[in-house]
Amino acid sequence: MERRWVGLDGYEVVGAVRAGRQVLRVRRNGRVVADCTSVAEVARHVDLADLCEVIDFPARRAIGEPAQARTSSHHR
Repeated sequence: MERRWVGLDGYEVVGAVRAGRQVLRVRRNGRVVADCTSVAEVARHVDLADLCEVIDFPARRAIGEPAQARTSSHHR
């Protein structure tokens, strides 16, 4: 699963590999702004305090047949 951080004004930071080296890719509105080799470099483009990590939750499993609703025996 890819780690990703998003910020204000359409900024996004993702890990990438460039020329065999791991970098932090800064994008704005989907366009590459810079490939940074350190967090300090990322900070030149975006305020680090504004970044929030995006966590993808696993998709729900499909439900087969819906459960039948029944009434409680106490309400008869």
